[in-house]
Amino acid sequence: MKVRTEARRSAIVLAAAELFQEVGYERASMNELARRFGGSKATLYGYFPSKEALFVAVVETLATANLADAVDDLAQVDEKSIPLKEQLTRFGERMLHVLVNDEKAIAVYRMVVAESGHSVVGQLFHESGPAQSIEAIAKLVSAAMAREELRRTDPKVMAQQFFALLTAEINNRVFQNPPPPVSETEVRAKVHRAVEMFLMGAVPRQGKAEQAGR
Repeated sequence: MKVRTEARRSAIVLAAAELFQEVGYERASMNELARRFGGSKATLYGYFPSKEALFVAVVETLATANLADAVDDLAQVDEKSIPLKEQLTRFGERMLHVLVNDEKAIAVYRMVVAESGHSVVGQLFHESGPAQSIEAIAKLVSAAMAREELRRTDPKVMAQQFFALLTAEINNRVFQNPPPPVSETEVRAKVHRAVEMFLMGAVPRQGKAEQAGR
């Protein structure tokens, strides 16, 4: 029985990433990947039960690993000890740093955009990264609603709105070749604007207008 190794798994993921980016998800085959990798389909399936599972591994390795770390940090924060604005800012800065400066992550995003209309790539990508981030933010804002720091509404919708604000100024980078570099100062400024805009619409409104909306 052959022993699986993390190094071999990582090599398969990197080879698959190159293949997906070169020919697209739909046209990529396990046969071709085995040929390029220099192994067999049996070896590939020993590590990944399907092409879908392999694609998820590519996404998690190259595009959303740092996002997952940011989500974990967000989940471990004591909401009472760190202000909501600071928590949102920390998460936003970690998220944007990946989205604007990681060339491998940008390449994966481009491939997802190109393939989403005619394959399951978009759904797989969303479930492997953005959905987890939105869920973590939803829990954060739900706790803030319970403390009456934010107005009561659907926390998932509010999380989606915050996520959209964070990416509003960088979405066009997927279509730029090459996208211009973004400094840490610019990242912080973009996140600051997103957080300020989010809180401006999310904090409880005072007076009769708020009462009428309840």
